[in-house]
Amino acid sequence: MNFRDPKTPFIPERDKNMTPVIECVELGIDFGGLTAVDDFNFTLGRTEIGGLIGPNGAGKTTVFNLLTKVYQPTRGRMILNGQDTKNMNTIQVNRAGIARTFQNIRLFKDLTVLDNVLIGLHNEMDYRLFGAVFRLPGYWRAERIARGRAMELLSIFDMADLADKKAGSLPYGAQRRLEIVRALATNPSLLLLDEPAAGMNPSETEELMQNIRKIRDTFLISILLIEHDMNLVMGICEGIAVLNYGKIIAKGTPDEIKSNPQVIEAYLGKKDH
Repeated sequence: MNFRDPKTPFIPERDKNMTPVIECVELGIDFGGLTAVDDFNFTLGRTEIGGLIGPNGAGKTTVFNLLTKVYQPTRGRMILNGQDTKNMNTIQVNRAGIARTFQNIRLFKDLTVLDNVLIGLHNEMDYRLFGAVFRLPGYWRAERIARGRAMELLSIFDMADLADKKAGSLPYGAQRRLEIVRALATNPSLLLLDEPAAGMNPSETEELMQNIRKIRDTFLISILLIEHDMNLVMGICEGIAVLNYGKIIAKGTPDEIKSNPQVIEAYLGKKDH
């Protein structure tokens, strides 16, 4: 089998005539004398479900932190929806279209499910501080619109009946789902999922796969996930990039990745002769 050049973009056929949601060009970051990510060339189609995989310590979460501007890159460029993100901070890149979840769930556990989603809708709250302090009509109008939108998002994921529950009281799988709903509330064009299946049992993982497809089909956005559950990755991702020691060593379809000797070596080690 001929394998793709890791620097060559992989985009699903249906997205090829559209501007990619994100393009990373020779992106890299150093921490002191340590290179954590280097020569990261990556493109994601407008409605693609993509995967970023690799052994522990390969640099996957560092890539997510670069994409969300938790870290500023040492070199390279990142183009989001055709716009160069140079000098953008985390808030600005979120408003430009990137939302994420975290490996360790980060909900406001003492707030209600509804309030957690309302926090995600902050970009759409159209009133000024003066109006909020004095509870002017514009404030109540914006609040009413936001609550309606939050309940609509919860309904899509069958969580409307949990709106008044404290987030911390939800089962683990429902908390994961709520974190995704809150991220979607920021109206992203790219959703980053950091190990969304961590701690889930097989039935919860199957439900997660269905929800990821539902998100893509309902919101027509792109999704990039880091995941160690290979059944999930191979079952849902259209294109997969494999990271090892901070560099992409392979790109391709699930079938191409499964049979790539460099990927097998990265996960299992080199065979002794």
